[in-house]
Amino acid sequence: MLRRTLLSNASLAEAGEVNAMTDLATRLERPTIWSGDETSPQPWLPAEAPLEMPRQPLDATLKGGREGPATSPPHIAMRRLAVFGGAAFLSTLVAVGPYMLFGREGFDGLEAAGFGIFVILASAIACWCCTAIAGHFVLRTAREQDDLAFAPHPSPPTTRTALLMPLYNENVSATFARLAALDGSLARLGASAAFDIFVLSDSTREDIALAERAAFQMLRIHTHSRVYLRRRAENIERKAGNISDWVRRFGGAYEFMVVLDADSTMAGETLLRLVDAMERHEGVGLIQTVPTITGASTLFARMSQFGVRMYGRVAAAGLAWWAGSEASYWGHNAILRTRAFAASAGLPILEGEKPFGGHVLSHDVVEAALLRRAGWAVHVTAALDGSCEETPPTILDFIQRDYRWCQGNLQHLGLIAAKGLHPISRAQLAMGCMAYLSSPLWFAGLVIGLALQLRYPADWSSFWYFLSPRFSPYLLTSILSGLMLIGPKVLGCLLVLSRPRERRAFGGHGAVLRGMAMEILLSAPLAPIMMVASTTAVLPPFRGRDCGWRPKRDPKR
Repeated sequence: MLRRTLLSNASLAEAGEVNAMTDLATRLERPTIWSGDETSPQPWLPAEAPLEMPRQPLDATLKGGREGPATSPPHIAMRRLAVFGGAAFLSTLVAVGPYMLFGREGFDGLEAAGFGIFVILASAIACWCCTAIAGHFVLRTAREQDDLAFAPHPSPPTTRTALLMPLYNENVSATFARLAALDGSLARLGASAAFDIFVLSDSTREDIALAERAAFQMLRIHTHSRVYLRRRAENIERKAGNISDWVRRFGGAYEFMVVLDADSTMAGETLLRLVDAMERHEGVGLIQTVPTITGASTLFARMSQFGVRMYGRVAAAGLAWWAGSEASYWGHNAILRTRAFAASAGLPILEGEKPFGGHVLSHDVVEAALLRRAGWAVHVTAALDGSCEETPPTILDFIQRDYRWCQGNLQHLGLIAAKGLHPISRAQLAMGCMAYLSSPLWFAGLVIGLALQLRYPADWSSFWYFLSPRFSPYLLTSILSGLMLIGPKVLGCLLVLSRPRERRAFGGHGAVLRGMAMEILLSAPLAPIMMVASTTAVLPPFRGRDCGWRPKRDPKR
């Protein structure tokens, strides 16, 4: 429907796709395509447009940054009070049982440790639950557009946008097929002339690099947007270095850049609405979309796809609601203001040795924090469809990806106290750390709980023990904990059931309920497996071991 509306209302479609693209290219005053010749090692690049991108200090507060972006919601403090206040209230309620258990005769060291771990984990779950409640409220009342007000029928872009696809030993055919689909989507909207596609190869395997070159030559014959290929000689700073290298060499020619992953893509309509929002809101430095999972073929991947589509947007809408203009960045499927990114988001080199020193590994949330520190608004939006990615096909692939991400997230422990960061940016960094620290904390809590149970055994011989006043605090804790864990899933399910079109897309009432029950049933045994896997991923960095950063395994290659 959105695509048909765009085609019927935009002046580009009225004039015909070819004439529209020619007119748009003339208005944008595009430079010559090739800067080199076909015999050079890197012939397929535009004329360079250098843009300085200095490394940002972490020990000095920037001066002159704009405070309070115009797109910050007027009642953002009340939103955060509602979410975090509600989380504090739930955490207090759920902590009653453990408090009575551990403090029955005063706290000793083991009991204090057990209770402290429980409170930390309960608080994290309560924050997730309250965020989902806020997201359900936002989506049920159709308020997801309140902060940025994306245009349903955006005007043709008046600026130039680069679409960046960084590659590192990826599946070549699948990656270039996604780029072809993205190019076709823009062409159908008559907007190809406003977008250039850059394939930024960091591939270290010569066979893959040759395949990339061959696929690129085939792609550029058929594309409507201009497409370029650049392969770096050295894989310095991984993806972050790949992007910053492009910014320093070509960023001056583009007002905006959209960063993709090798397994992600975006619809043309979504890109047009993002560009339009950036053009209208000059103080916004970054808008992060919420990708849905596509292409799932295994049981594990389909479970993940169902969960993200059913529950993920509820949590994402809640996050966007309380984060406001201090949201985060997930490294892909987002649009960034190129000059703002270059001026304020150059990554520092961390002091000390690896694994916690050196180059920043999980760069995205750090870049978002630096953008906000310089006064630029950073938003997450759950208001746009058409943003997609794939997920690891098996639990082993998922665990391997966790290993790749873990060390980078733990690096953020040393960045939380960096000068000048917004408190919400610090909270985003802390949440990224907790995503991995929660597993060893959970494991430690189980061990401590078992030790305390052996010390103070309960009278399980009588069924009536469960109905005794002594057991009631534990019963309250169990019920509240269960509700906080499955509550966001129930809210996502209720949202789908309340919308006839989405309900039909999921297969009707019965399919929705069966799918939710199956997802919960499969998630339960996976939780302890993931706990053990994440715990083993956390240990090496704390033992001083650099785990490196390897590409995901491609089962098709």
